[in-house]
Amino acid sequence: MKKLFEILRMCLAIVLLAVTFVYGGIRLMKIQVVDGEKYLAMSKTSTTATQTVPAARGQIVDTNGEPLVENKVSYDVIIEYSFFPKDYESQNKIILGIAKLLQTDGIEWIDDIPITRTVPYEYTTESETEINRILNKLRLNSYATAENCIDELIKDYSISDTYSNEEKRIIAGVRYQMILSDFSSKTDYVFVKDVPIETATKIRELAHVLTGAGISETAVRVYSSGDIFPHGIGYVGPIYAEEYKELKSQGYLLTDTIGKSGIEKALESTLRGDNGEKTITVSSDGAVTEEITTQAVPGSTVMLTINAELQLKLQKILEDHITALANGTLTKQDYDFTDCSSGAAVVMDAKTGAVLAAATYPGYDINDLLSDYSAVLNAPGAPLYNRAFDGLYRPGSVMKTITAVAALSEGIIDEKSTYACHRHYNFLDIVVNCTGSHGNIGVVTAIEKSCNIFFYQVIQELGLDKFMEYQKAFGLSQDMGLEISSSKGYLASPDTFFNLGLDWTIGQVLQASIGQSEVAVTPLQMCVLATTIANKGNRLQPYLVDSVWDYNMQTMLEKTQPEVVAKVNADEDVFDTLIQGMIKAGNNTTGSTYYATNPQNEYLAQFSLDVLPYDVAIKTGTPQASNKATQNSTVVGFYPAHDPEIAFAVVIENGEYSKYTVRKIIEAYYGYESVIEDLGDGKFKNTINY
Repeated sequence: MKKLFEILRMCLAIVLLAVTFVYGGIRLMKIQVVDGEKYLAMSKTSTTATQTVPAARGQIVDTNGEPLVENKVSYDVIIEYSFFPKDYESQNKIILGIAKLLQTDGIEWIDDIPITRTVPYEYTTESETEINRILNKLRLNSYATAENCIDELIKDYSISDTYSNEEKRIIAGVRYQMILSDFSSKTDYVFVKDVPIETATKIRELAHVLTGAGISETAVRVYSSGDIFPHGIGYVGPIYAEEYKELKSQGYLLTDTIGKSGIEKALESTLRGDNGEKTITVSSDGAVTEEITTQAVPGSTVMLTINAELQLKLQKILEDHITALANGTLTKQDYDFTDCSSGAAVVMDAKTGAVLAAATYPGYDINDLLSDYSAVLNAPGAPLYNRAFDGLYRPGSVMKTITAVAALSEGIIDEKSTYACHRHYNFLDIVVNCTGSHGNIGVVTAIEKSCNIFFYQVIQELGLDKFMEYQKAFGLSQDMGLEISSSKGYLASPDTFFNLGLDWTIGQVLQASIGQSEVAVTPLQMCVLATTIANKGNRLQPYLVDSVWDYNMQTMLEKTQPEVVAKVNADEDVFDTLIQGMIKAGNNTTGSTYYATNPQNEYLAQFSLDVLPYDVAIKTGTPQASNKATQNSTVVGFYPAHDPEIAFAVVIENGEYSKYTVRKIIEAYYGYESVIEDLGDGKFKNTINY
């Protein structure tokens, strides 16, 4: 019985095995014969590639949220490595095909190899750095010619002799760009940026022929108000090969743009955002699918303290004043200011330290800079020079404010102390002069009249070391800590003279007390000086960034808070005394607002400060321009004098009457309007509506 059972089990196993073979055969026949084509197609592996999705760069807006820098969609022609043919012959054909299409549409693609585009080939640069970079990339000897470089590219990438010389040069140029761009599975090649939508459509329609060619939609900078605060806003530009080594580790691609100057550079990490990634799959039947695998996170929007409307007005005030000096409208007899062609002005919130406007003349438009850098660089007056933050000037008699505070605070003088001024003053073996003969005067009158001899005598008792201590407390020769670069300048001292290769004499102490000698400060520092006086000795940190928001400005992420960074060692009554003198100087700015019919009288009357609803505190200076036989003109101040809201500083190079900008600045900030009232009998009165 047991044996029979084993025989039956064996027979059952044989039957099951036979059924399995029969079923497998049927399935195999179905796969090979019935569904053969289907499975043959499926056997062809689908192609998958990843592509970076660039993050939109954060916008830059003014203090009212008005856009200064925006973004627009750019259609970039790219070659995607994963879909690009693997053989050079096919690649060259596609490269040329793209170039021909762009040529037809009148579009120049990226070709930075500094070699002429026609034979005989020659270098288009004398820069050894650029030439050596080509030679290193192509592994050629230092004596290789431009012709050798093109020949090497033709050989390395099998560029066929069937192509014309022009076509060979096109392909070779693109090949070199691919080398520079690190074209690989991780980095697509950008053939050209920002093509018209019509060209982008053609590229997309020919994707089946130009294998690997595609269109990437990216956000590019638009400087819609490129003439507003250009030095402060800055610009973005391409990443250079020498920068890429460091930036690559920070996640940058060689095709990215990066802030090159101003706020664009200083807040690069805030504005930049985080790139995303999408996966592109081409299936066996040719269908293309795209999937965002990592969302791009746009950069944050930066709100500046700059008021765009005030900024434009300040730029116009500065330009008009300089033009009036140059064409003779403002000159007196025997005065010649035809060389006056530049200057700077800064306006700050006296209560917070926020920079509301900062003008440099001559200025420029960022768009002009980006389209023709050399033209702006070489334009008359050096417009790229940020005079407001980097310009170094002798402050002249503006410095007397610090001399007065130091002397009052140290007990050298009090409000009633007097010194005699008879125009000339003997100091050791030299004679120094004053602008007038003021008699016995106190510090208030000395500030009002800007008496040199009063301060010559004060500084002898105060001493240079103590004077420098106060200068630094007011911010002179100190780093302003601004978000963008600004110069520190220097103070007149034996060390400064040594560094400049000059001989120090004791007489320089007298000149230092009135803002002459070898002292150099910026208009920004002079405005901080005015703000410090307005705040009775509290020096506020100047700043340009009001706040940081999410891209769409729905949520505030950061807010700058006013900060006192230094305190001048002086009581409030010291500043009250100084401000008395500055108010008197303001009241004497242009004389009466009443005038008889005369174009010159009418012109000058518009600068009178006595028509304003509140007192203005100012101090002017006419320093000799450093290393020149000409003079500059400076003015600092604040308004209203007894409860300051704004502080200002103006420097006019090779000019005069900077004080005539003060009323215009106040009108611009408050929206005051000048009015001419006819009093009859040929007499008029200049007033304002406020």
